[in-house]
Amino acid sequence: MKYYSTNRLAPLATLEEAVVKGLAGDKGLYMPEKIKALPSSFFEKMKDMSFQEISYVVADAFFGEDVDADTLKQIVYDTLPFDAPVVHVNDSIYSLELYHGPTLAFKDVGGRFMARLLGHFIRKQGKKEVNVLVATSGDTGSAVANGFLGVPGIHVYVLYPKGKVSPIQECQFTTLGQNITALEIEGTFDDCQALVKTAFMDKELNAHMQLTSANSINVARFLPQAFYYFYAYAQLAKMGKADNLVFCVPSGNFGNITAGLFGMRMGLPVKRFIAANNRNDVFLQYLQTGIYTPRPSVTTIANAMDVGDPSNFAR
Repeated sequence: MKYYSTNRLAPLATLEEAVVKGLAGDKGLYMPEKIKALPSSFFEKMKDMSFQEISYVVADAFFGEDVDADTLKQIVYDTLPFDAPVVHVNDSIYSLELYHGPTLAFKDVGGRFMARLLGHFIRKQGKKEVNVLVATSGDTGSAVANGFLGVPGIHVYVLYPKGKVSPIQECQFTTLGQNITALEIEGTFDDCQALVKTAFMDKELNAHMQLTSANSINVARFLPQAFYYFYAYAQLAKMGKADNLVFCVPSGNFGNITAGLFGMRMGLPVKRFIAANNRNDVFLQYLQTGIYTPRPSVTTIANAMDVGDPSNFAR
């Protein structure tokens, strides 16, 4: 499958090129040329399938043309040695628990998948080292660092805002060593993200270092997040509770909800999505006014959502 840039000024890329480059040459985000619809028979039998089995079918729709079946299955199963249970809260409200991975973050799914897929492409290309740059407001850094820890040929640099991540999260990516380097930045998450994007556009730097991103701007990071939306539906279907399903998604960079919307386009029976913002509500303002006005992020207790210029807005 080919991937195009949201700015439409860069040439089409293969999956391998999109994953290794991270960001298109015109500063746009890569998008697949098509989103495959899954057969109705899949949705009928999902309730009897495991998390890994469901995720492999979804992964095959995205990546099956570019990665051989055995390798892709291995990547999916290695990514998901943990569960993502749907738990009853009250009345018709259920919680999809996405904290059962090694760093207690929903980004463990995308981070682990991308680490394995990028590692596959690095081995295939015979490259000695690729450098992964990632900006974090907390959970991305720990999930990506853990996912890539010890992967041959990949070095990860985590940029994080000083004093704006929780002590536990900071420990998760500053104490690993090996192929993980953490860089504390004076400023906000948006400043960290701007530094990462600027680095990608620096031709001299890229000639010296092979750079890619592990933020949700990378298709290998955000697309696998669709897995658990399908799995959530399967669990609710087994309970007889899947009719009129609404997903409410805490949203910062909007990669998570974008993956869910991709699932919806693939046929997942969802009534609608709610993008939940905190005080950093530039997307809400856009929906209300039709005008997108990024602004400096405001620090809240939900630091992973403290984003004033969501990087997935174009998607």
